[in-house]
Amino acid sequence: MTRTARPRRFLMCRPTHFEVSYAINPWMDPAKPVDTGLAVAQWERLYELYVDLGHRVDLIDPLPGLPDMVYAANGATVVDGKVLGARFRNAERAAEGPAYLEWFRAHGFTTHDPVHVNEGEGDLLLTGTHLLAGRGFRSVSAGHAEAQEFLGRPVIGLDLVDPRFYHLDTALSVLDDDQVMYYPGAFSAGSREVLRRLFPDAVLVAEADAAVFGLNLMSDGLNVVLPEAATGVAARLRERGFRPIGVDLSELFKGGGSVKCCTLHIRETA
Repeated sequence: MTRTARPRRFLMCRPTHFEVSYAINPWMDPAKPVDTGLAVAQWERLYELYVDLGHRVDLIDPLPGLPDMVYAANGATVVDGKVLGARFRNAERAAEGPAYLEWFRAHGFTTHDPVHVNEGEGDLLLTGTHLLAGRGFRSVSAGHAEAQEFLGRPVIGLDLVDPRFYHLDTALSVLDDDQVMYYPGAFSAGSREVLRRLFPDAVLVAEADAAVFGLNLMSDGLNVVLPEAATGVAARLRERGFRPIGVDLSELFKGGGSVKCCTLHIRETA
């Protein structure tokens, strides 16, 4: 099966101020020590890998007091050059949305300041035909409707039921156009049926791989960057003609994020 890599444009944020000082998801434990220097080194390896693969990576300045700002994917959703800002459910992250939106405004993008809760690409994933939208723990249906109205893409709401997979991008990944992979146990019965009908050829992932954030990955159509611990996902990707590249983001995993969480996809054209 022939796959083609396509250059992407990403926005990332160096984890200069990364720490786990509060707990807003099941993976965060303030009692566990965090090595910020190691987090920065692991992040830099991801950044350098993207550059080596031919992608453009822009950087937003990290702000003191926002340790989760490294999870850039949550900062906005960009489709056809239009930027839907994020509005976070938790007060600890509330200031991240305006910070990311200001970066996009300063760089000439058309932006929308959201009224309803949505947590960026954490819960809004674009396929070739739909915008898949997670809800249940963070983003809400009203935010999905707002996204559809502003971005002009049909939205499919999906209910998340396992708190370990609190964002859609921890339970489902888009590999290329309408090719997806997901962990069925993260979704309600009705949402599993919706996914089965929309994506009958989807790759289904086992709980063990989902639990190491094996679905929190970034694909360029050929190369798939993912957590190195997700060996089962890597094997399934090879079977489908993709080229998996494992990375170690174990320190950033302590905050409940991995590859995709650190990577905001800037889609400038349709």
